[in-house]
Amino acid sequence: SLQLPSSTPQLAKPTMSETKNDQRGIHHYAKDTPGVAPGTEPYVYAGDKNTKIEDYDVVIVGAGLSGAVIARRFAEEQKKKCLIVEKRNHIGGNCFDYIDEETGILMNQYGAHLFFTDHKRVYDFITRFATWKRWEHQVVGHIDGQFVPIPPNITTVNMLCGTQIKTIEEMDKWLAENQVKYDEIKNGEQMAKSRVGEVLYEKVFKHYTYKQWKKTPAEMHPSVLARLPVRNNYDTGYKRRVYQCLPQKGYTSFFVELLKHDLIDVHLNTDFFNLRKQIPKGKTIIYTGPVDYYFASLGHEKLEYRSINFHIERLMNYGFYQPNSVVNYPGPEVDFTRIVEYRHFLNQKTKNTVIVKETTTDKGDPYYPVLNERNMTLFQKYKALADKEEGVHFIGRLANYKYFDMDAAILNALEYYDDKLAKQN
Repeated sequence: SLQLPSSTPQLAKPTMSETKNDQRGIHHYAKDTPGVAPGTEPYVYAGDKNTKIEDYDVVIVGAGLSGAVIARRFAEEQKKKCLIVEKRNHIGGNCFDYIDEETGILMNQYGAHLFFTDHKRVYDFITRFATWKRWEHQVVGHIDGQFVPIPPNITTVNMLCGTQIKTIEEMDKWLAENQVKYDEIKNGEQMAKSRVGEVLYEKVFKHYTYKQWKKTPAEMHPSVLARLPVRNNYDTGYKRRVYQCLPQKGYTSFFVELLKHDLIDVHLNTDFFNLRKQIPKGKTIIYTGPVDYYFASLGHEKLEYRSINFHIERLMNYGFYQPNSVVNYPGPEVDFTRIVEYRHFLNQKTKNTVIVKETTTDKGDPYYPVLNERNMTLFQKYKALADKEEGVHFIGRLANYKYFDMDAAILNALEYYDDKLAKQN
């Protein structure tokens, strides 16, 4: 098993109980958590509540990465007055984080968010609004009763397959002998087997994919199973990017600064579809929500999304629960996909810990587009409608029905602005 540093406290034995009978975790924000509405009523987070909608140049739907980046550029570069309407009670989209009131630990509400990029333009943009600290993320999987590196590397193969591989050449030979060859890769199962072979497919990919998507790998597009790299060395890094970092004070503080501009107003607990008829014709609209929701009145089939339930457990005076910030559970023996222990991130100093087990579901907020043939074909019909929608720009993961990492979402927003919005009068 993985060797833990000698300074690591005694670890608790991981609890293997399923989550299906657990209550969903309750989020307890510390007092003075920024970027949050005080209740459930529509709330003006930034701006004057008496400003009329016709006084805005741009209406932006969603206060996540795509919407916030576009708003900042409109305000700074064109002096356009922007209104961001956000259905949730906070800024920051799925990046939103907060200090847990009971444990004092900084944690994400919607699952761990790690920032990686090779794009200097993106890094230069984000560092305008926060101090970011280098953080090289690692993931391990709990497989066959041991913690093994994910993505698979030489150590993973040796631990799960009983081999004694020591060199890159030996690993390349093992991969070549075990990878399944196909004339044409048509689905996720074939993609995974073509990269790691039958044994690792069974232990690492097969059941995890079903738990995550409620679809077998054979039902998924090849691109879904191609996202996880395979290492031919001992590298334990989750991704290899020039810039790997976390915001020192959290993502919400980053968004506070990103949205801090006299020409950006933000209304929380505010549903765009309740305001839609009040927006004068000719206004620029930036829509970052689910594309099929926008056209719901037409009665077309819905696109599929996966959501996540977060099962929070607070452990007081406990030490560490697990050896790593993120431990995946790829096997069928439990229903959760992973456990995140937030105190690991940025090496938070605390006597307590918080763990969050994640289970995926078809119900709840849409997080992940389900990329299979049916949905991708249906999305093209929605895209054709979106392309004809005058004055409305569909931007971001949900609007484009595409999985974007955070850096890709920022780059996409920056480049879309360059191409489609910068030249507006």
